Amino acid sequence: MQNKIRWGVLGTAAIAKNHTLPGMKEAYNCMLYAIAGRNSEKTKAFKEEFGFEKAYQSYDELLDDDNVEAVYIPLPNQLHKEWVIKAARKKKHILCEKPLAPTAEEVKEVVDICRQEGVILMEAFAYLHSNATRQVIREVHDGAVGTPVFVETVFMVRPWEKENIRMRRETMGGCTYDQGCYNISMMLSLLDEVPDEIQAIAHFMENGVDDFSSAYFHFPSGARASCISGMCSGQRADRYLIHGTEGTLEAPLPYNAKGKLSYYIHKDGTTIRKDVEAPSNYRLEAEQFGRCILEGERPLVSNEFSIKNAEVLTEVLKKIGYYS
Repeated sequence: MQNKIRWGVLGTAAIAKNHTLPGMKEAYNCMLYAIAGRNSEKTKAFKEEFGFEKAYQSYDELLDDDNVEAVYIPLPNQLHKEWVIKAARKKKHILCEKPLAPTAEEVKEVVDICRQEGVILMEAFAYLHSNATRQVIREVHDGAVGTPVFVETVFMVRPWEKENIRMRRETMGGCTYDQGCYNISMMLSLLDEVPDEIQAIAHFMENGVDDFSSAYFHFPSGARASCISGMCSGQRADRYLIHGTEGTLEAPLPYNAKGKLSYYIHKDGTTIRKDVEAPSNYRLEAEQFGRCILEGERPLVSNEFSIKNAEVLTEVLKKIGYYS
């Protein structure tokens, strides 16, 4: 029985170099087989550093390699849809960085094409694979703080350099696309329902990219939530709190962190600290996707969840005026 997936990677992005590829190297069912990039020196450096067998100078060449079973796509946001579709047409299973496409309708289109081609598609929300994230969600669903009434999430980072793709409109930059999608996905995972009311505001820089946004959500159950994201902070800050009828769960958990992580349950005048040992989210993500291919496991980040997340994200972007 085959026990490793032969992976191809489209692009030499920083997230691949610094996070995803080190995690994939640790994954027990992952073989880093081929890397493709448009800069030959950079591509060769990736091949040597991570031990790829093949290096290609174009993404199409990699997709034409019949030995590649699955591809990881860490390309700039505006290229995700194009290359997911091209990979699907070549019958490759696909792990793609978020967002899968610019709008919810385009995400649905991508999902439909992958289903027609019979390939597995998963959006790369690595943090949702974390032991800590999964334990917090389980605690809330099991009633650790009673019925949730308000969820607040914050994800702030320092301003990026002007040349960074997150700071450019043509590459789908902005804090709502880059960080707000994390907040929204966490909120939806905790409450397990979609909002029936959304309000949002944002501050835009001169180049038309939002560097701060704040969104309010109301849900059919009566629960409410807020999501704040920004690229204008003096330091990184990511956290979420779940206020329930019987207490509050405080999770100062950096997205995609690893090691010994802690969260707190405040209830009846006492505080209980919970510790979780979390390995690399990226390793767990690669392993889970590999099991989906080899063993028929269902993707942890389902296509239905990606569509739901995209629908809410798209509405927030409309509310703040990102789309004209």
